[in-house]
Amino acid sequence: MPSTVTSTSQTSLEQSVAEHVTDGDTIFLGGFGHAVPSAAVREIVRQGKRDLTIVRSGCDILVDVLIARGCARKVVFGWIGNPGIGLAHAFRRAVADGTVEYEEWTNFSLVLRLEAARLGVPFLPARLLRAGDVRSGLDVADVTCPYTGEVLTAIPAIHVDTAIVHAQRADDVGNVQFWGVVGDTATGAMAADRVIATVEEIVPHEAVLDSPNATMVPAHRVAAVSVVPWGAHPSYVDGHYERDDDHYRRYDELARSREGLEEYLRRWVDEPQGHEDYRQLIDESALRPPSEAAQHA
Repeated sequence: MPSTVTSTSQTSLEQSVAEHVTDGDTIFLGGFGHAVPSAAVREIVRQGKRDLTIVRSGCDILVDVLIARGCARKVVFGWIGNPGIGLAHAFRRAVADGTVEYEEWTNFSLVLRLEAARLGVPFLPARLLRAGDVRSGLDVADVTCPYTGEVLTAIPAIHVDTAIVHAQRADDVGNVQFWGVVGDTATGAMAADRVIATVEEIVPHEAVLDSPNATMVPAHRVAAVSVVPWGAHPSYVDGHYERDDDHYRRYDELARSREGLEEYLRRWVDEPQGHEDYRQLIDESALRPPSEAAQHA
């Protein structure tokens, strides 16, 4: 019997960003150290998108890049920095200069905000943020449990216009499959009004039917899919390539000054005309997992 699933549009990365990221949008970025949608973020910068609110429990150097290039008006996060290395230098300077707004939640409370949006409810009750100074300035309220009388924190849902995720693969109708460290990626994707995905490869629909549990976002929630091999670099993708630790260390060295950060942006964002140009800057052979490296030897 032929499939009755409506095909999701497969487009270039440039077209996906142009059509589905609008100035002023609230954007969720997937990837929790793993499968970060790096290429999509660089394309957002190249297209000069503005006034974005970026939502992510763990923000890494790509959010720093969005801030440095004036794309991000506000960041809603649980943590921000350079994973395993140190500070987010552009964010730190922007806060000092008053040029970026931010809301700092705990990692889990931000995930609950996304989960509430995914469920379509206005808030979720939790025992979080009951003490300490993290709650100060956040839009939270108390709620009394109707069954036990316990006072809990009402964690409000957060509206997300577009989620951008990177994954190992999608099929030819747009089902996005993902494995490895998930973090908040699946929850954030399903919380959004629309999802754009970059993937390492497109596989036949039958491959998805053979492993349905790997489907992170079903096709009917996906607005566009772009095939972007190495689209998560410098982060890693389970089964495809390793984390480029040297890249993260070099970013930290350069981003400590405005001039150094401009040098980084010029080399890695401005000069490449697209993702294929960017790939020419990567030593891909050094980052393949051992099994894949042997195949390419």
